Amino acid sequence: MNKRTFIKLSSAMMASPIISPLLAAMPDDKLKNWSGNLEYGTQRLYSANSVQQVREFVTKQSKLKVLGTRHCFNTIANSTDEFLSVRPMAKIAALDASARTVTVEGGMSYGQLCPELDGKGYALHNLASLPHISIAGACSTATHGSGDKNGNLSTAVSALEFVTAAGDVVQLSRKADGETFGGAVVGLGALGVITKVTLDVQPTFQMRQIVYENLSMKRWAEDFEAIESNAYSVSLFTDWQGKKFNEVWLKSRVGDDKPLHAFHQFRDAILATRNLHPIAELSAENCTEQMGVLGPWYERLPHFRMGFTPSAGKELQSEYFVPRQHAVDAVLAVERLRDRITPHLMISEIRTIAADDLWMSPCYQQPCVTIHFTWKQDWPAVRQVLPVIERELAPFRARPHWGKLFTMAPSQLHSSYEKLPEFIALCKKYDPQGKFRNEFLNANIFSRS
Repeated sequence: MNKRTFIKLSSAMMASPIISPLLAAMPDDKLKNWSGNLEYGTQRLYSANSVQQVREFVTKQSKLKVLGTRHCFNTIANSTDEFLSVRPMAKIAALDASARTVTVEGGMSYGQLCPELDGKGYALHNLASLPHISIAGACSTATHGSGDKNGNLSTAVSALEFVTAAGDVVQLSRKADGETFGGAVVGLGALGVITKVTLDVQPTFQMRQIVYENLSMKRWAEDFEAIESNAYSVSLFTDWQGKKFNEVWLKSRVGDDKPLHAFHQFRDAILATRNLHPIAELSAENCTEQMGVLGPWYERLPHFRMGFTPSAGKELQSEYFVPRQHAVDAVLAVERLRDRITPHLMISEIRTIAADDLWMSPCYQQPCVTIHFTWKQDWPAVRQVLPVIERELAPFRARPHWGKLFTMAPSQLHSSYEKLPEFIALCKKYDPQGKFRNEFLNANIFSRS
């Protein structure tokens, strides 16, 4: 498919209202992930409506995986045995105003929670670019969002409830379980079936989003710290051509001591005069409101609106976390590969994330910058270019996103996570026979044991 055909098809698909993910495949359909690049290894999918149903199903199976909103591009959630869905379990279980927490069932997505939470006067600290993803799945894979002072989505988790391989219900909290809790939050689906998640909340707030075009990489490299700290959340988009960032998205909270008017120029970038999609050729209809228009946090922090599908789905994604001190050198190293990358690329995005203390988070005890790639759906071509990118990023100790495509050897992953032995021991405590393991986890995690 050429670029013109791809853009035309994507634009048409993006204007369609979102359809809730199916809980079971139709008879003639294969069960696939959101993008369609992965056909799962089984069509057997059981849907649970309660914790008791989860317990009963888990105890009867020798192997299973939980299938959420299917937004992982690799096989981390794949199963050749049985799938369990908790998507029907999608209610707010409790809102504790004194503790400033909300507890939600394991099937709830951010798109379901956020408007309801805002209506009660509360907000989350951060959101990913897509609001359609499940809370439990996003936190289990350290999915992130953006912001110098903002930890990834899992840093909002203050308590977890999950069903173990034996069918027991375990509750862990930040307050009561310390180190163990830090190992369980980014659990990669290896500890059990998450049935409840408790998140920190704060009073609701308003935001504005302003977009600038054509920031030179030279100016960004010279003024990296000031640019990245200029707003509550900063995203930079590039196709790696022209030594520039095509777009800079600045998301600011009202009351953050930022002027309420937009300056015509931001460094050497120029203020956009219309709403933009990260891929400039595509319609911005499905993107969150820009042009400095005030709106609630959950309608500005994501890039894409909750009421629309973010794209046709026909794409692949990869992403690498680089320690913040290496950000400029790492980005410039990737830029030198532009002629290898661009033929297969739709767009790249650069974001910052604060450090955390969650064992299997790529930001464990280090703030990071992420280099994200949205690829055309041509896996043979992408599979050839990923090792080239990974070799360039190796000196900076880059870590891949757990739910996206990478080709790093397991030994390289093992050396990147100092708490991996403790994490493996924690998994074996709750799942001694490996009921929740699959090929991905066995290769990338448990081959260390």
